[in-house]
Amino acid sequence: MTAVTAEPAPPRPPSAPRRPSSRRLHGDEVADDFAWMRRVDDPALADYLAAENAYTDAAVAHLGALRETLTRELAAVRPDEDVSAPWRRGAWEYRTRRRAGQQYTVHVRAAAATAGTAPEEVMLDENVLAEGHDFLELGVCEVSPDGRLLAYSVDVDGSEVYQLRVRDLTTGRDLPDVVERTYYGLGWAQDNGSFFYTTLDDAYRPDTVHRHVLGTARDKDVVVWHEEDRRFELQIHPTRSGAYLRLAAFSRDTSEVRLVDTSRPDALPVAVEPRRKGLEYFLDHQPGADGGRLLIVVDDEGPEFRLVEAPVATPGRAHWTEVLAHRDDTRVVEVDAIGDSVVVTERFGGWPRLRVLDRAGQTVRLLEPDGPGETVRLGRNEEVDAPACRLVREGWVRPPADVDHDLATGAEVLVHEQAVLGTRSPADYRCETVAVPAEDGVGVPLSLISRVAQVPLTGSASPATPSPCLLHGYGSYESPVDPVFWPELMPLLDRGVLLAVAHVRGGGEGGRAWWLQGRLTAKRTTFTDFVSCARHLVGSGRTEPGRLAARGISAGGLLMGAAAHLAPELFGLVIAEVPFVDVVNTMLDDTLPLTVTEWDEWGDPSDPEVYAYLRSYSPYENLPGPRRPAILVTASRNDPRVSVHEPAKWVAAMRAAELDLPERDRPTAPLLLRTLLGGGAHTGPAGRYDAWAHEALLHAVTLDHISPVTLRRRRDR
Repeated sequence: MTAVTAEPAPPRPPSAPRRPSSRRLHGDEVADDFAWMRRVDDPALADYLAAENAYTDAAVAHLGALRETLTRELAAVRPDEDVSAPWRRGAWEYRTRRRAGQQYTVHVRAAAATAGTAPEEVMLDENVLAEGHDFLELGVCEVSPDGRLLAYSVDVDGSEVYQLRVRDLTTGRDLPDVVERTYYGLGWAQDNGSFFYTTLDDAYRPDTVHRHVLGTARDKDVVVWHEEDRRFELQIHPTRSGAYLRLAAFSRDTSEVRLVDTSRPDALPVAVEPRRKGLEYFLDHQPGADGGRLLIVVDDEGPEFRLVEAPVATPGRAHWTEVLAHRDDTRVVEVDAIGDSVVVTERFGGWPRLRVLDRAGQTVRLLEPDGPGETVRLGRNEEVDAPACRLVREGWVRPPADVDHDLATGAEVLVHEQAVLGTRSPADYRCETVAVPAEDGVGVPLSLISRVAQVPLTGSASPATPSPCLLHGYGSYESPVDPVFWPELMPLLDRGVLLAVAHVRGGGEGGRAWWLQGRLTAKRTTFTDFVSCARHLVGSGRTEPGRLAARGISAGGLLMGAAAHLAPELFGLVIAEVPFVDVVNTMLDDTLPLTVTEWDEWGDPSDPEVYAYLRSYSPYENLPGPRRPAILVTASRNDPRVSVHEPAKWVAAMRAAELDLPERDRPTAPLLLRTLLGGGAHTGPAGRYDAWAHEALLHAVTLDHISPVTLRRRRDR
């Protein structure tokens, strides 16, 4: 008689320690037994995160072979040896390269006169910088005006706090100058011996601009601007002309720009227009007589901005002359001066386009996307007097193509197209956008991407068999989700998954008004727009609840938590990546990164009405309930934007609430938390191979829940 081996018992979900605590505010008391996780160095939190990782590993063990297959497929979309389009700056032509077997980018250049024939010079090899570290990310990488020096900064733990160094490109050696705790943004002075940089306060807010002179001690650096108002952050951007640095203080809806003359780096910055609540502006400099002019995009006459010009010597509002008037249907996003032309980035009808103006402000032509599911944007334009501007044309399934657009004639020349391996072609896929009625009747754009071999997306006939579908959403900060090439999604498309992107309010797809309709005390509109898109996908027969997954990151993770609470019956799986889910408590804690600067996005809960509104939707305080879908949550131990305690608390609270139910009423769908304990940041692993393995995990879980019969990749290409 043969003995029967019993199947191992499934692992039990971890249970985080409950330490009774509560929040009392505005006459409201809320229990918060996991408030202790705010102390991210608590050993109990480390133990809990490790236990959740082990539980997740056990829960997805059956997907090991699929994950390996998906990792190989993700790696096979693009060549192992890859190179960017070249860009010209001064006497040099620059590129970035990825080399076989290496995780990170190599920055190279060649003399422009010999580009393509002479050997390239390696300026910076990120793989060398990463040796001995699990993570690496560059903050700045700026060559001096004379091309001799490279200022670069490195983060090796995912905290977005950088160490700044300067490399002599003649010798390949770093200078003794080292600056700790810097942030994004750097601008060189024309003397090639000094530069400007930003540093962070204790809440990770870039609050100070400094000027450093090479060869001097760090404590001798001059403070150029210290921003006391905690709602504002500081940025540094050189103008394309190189004549000025734009030092900008900005909140969510207010800004102030001060100009530094790079030929006089020790002179005081000059304010363009003093700060005024609700006034936001951006600018570029166009060289010309009497110092040239400033081109300013500003919202002083309407929310969608207009374009004005001003003399450099007298830049204030009293001297502004209108170039493009405010239009309710067109969001003016930014302006770039290239040669004698002006290129304006706009949004019209929900999508970006470019408007080319002559120096007199007359429209020469409009540059539109090439077709559905595609976009056009400015690429790297480092030369102020170039006769052509570099464009990038791409789409959901179209690899980026760098194109030089002749500003005089409109002729375009392909410079470089990102290589994609295999027999894939954009013609193999179908992209379109439909308008989905929201709760208030507003049409919400929903992008749909599928293989041509699938049933048509539109028409009177419903699909014979609902497709597995993955619905993405974001919807915050006026950030649009535009059609950019997503090679990571190819393995899903090739397995017959319908990909959908909900362009919900709170994002920037429809301009500033689209953001205002999903911000502050209108935030719930973001969530109901997303649910309306999900209902449309199910109601139209394109998919069905058990085959619909939803996915979003950061503020999009908040959207996932809200959707799982509002309409759990619609989804078979929800993936919330580094989700911002403890909204009330985070907005009350002004010691956390981003809290004070984000009161203009979410609201300050010290106001009782704002508190009640945030309390009504915060996922941590509005859990999905026992009929929730399967949920996969990701987190990163060193994330400075969404602290690891937020997703950890949310998962712990869901587990605790479910354990309090009678066993027969507890959800059977998985609840998984996967935390990057090292080598990861807010957006996940930095190295490309690590990133592919991470993405393969998310894809495998997706396929396991919405498409168990289509795990084999389709071959109908």
